[in-house]
Amino acid sequence: MSDIRALLFDVFGTVVDWRGGIAREAAPFLARHGIAMDPHVFADAWRARYQPAMQAVRSGARPFARLDTLHRENLDAVLRDAGADPARIPVAELDALNRAWHRLDPWPDSVAGLTRLKSRFVIAPLSNGNVALLLNMAKRAGLPWDAILGAEVAQAYKPQPEAYLRTAEILGLPPSACMMVAAHNDDLAAAGRCGLATAFVARPTEHGPSQTTDLAPAERWDVVATDFNDLADRLGCA
Repeated sequence: MSDIRALLFDVFGTVVDWRGGIAREAAPFLARHGIAMDPHVFADAWRARYQPAMQAVRSGARPFARLDTLHRENLDAVLRDAGADPARIPVAELDALNRAWHRLDPWPDSVAGLTRLKSRFVIAPLSNGNVALLLNMAKRAGLPWDAILGAEVAQAYKPQPEAYLRTAEILGLPPSACMMVAAHNDDLAAAGRCGLATAFVARPTEHGPSQTTDLAPAERWDVVATDFNDLADRLGCA
């Protein structure tokens, strides 16, 4: 651990509560347009299209596209699945709802924990989000990043190795000097294969009260913490 200089964070689910934030902003939109769908179910349906959309980029089936673009395409698809015609909804309203991903709330420990971790390490997101999304999120939520590196900087989506390796390279560090912090075991496994150290932080309600995945570490990660303040304690931060 003495060689670690940078902590790189998954964001959606690890730093911020995407499900609660999307449901909060979707609720008035759904009511306004007479869409009979629970806002949390809507959030889950929108998120369910996240990985398939990125996989089309990973596989080379389409050129690299920012997450904002993928989210906007997925929004139209979710609305059609719900029986609504996005063509009958003003584009400005759809774009505003799409930017809900820019306005997600941090978990209660995120800002204080990141601030403590920042005192000893470089901290930055290693997220599939794009730069504008992560910048707007950080400004609103008070996330104290040292740098904001979106997926378009690496031109790769996790878990592609390039996402991890290019981020370390951009920071001028070898992978071994970086630690991936995530609430998702598969993200940590991919980072570990690239030579990054790993820290698991449990977020047992990311997918709601009935979550069944990522409740515990699946492997012997370098650090396992209950939240960011616990992580700061374990890494010797004041």
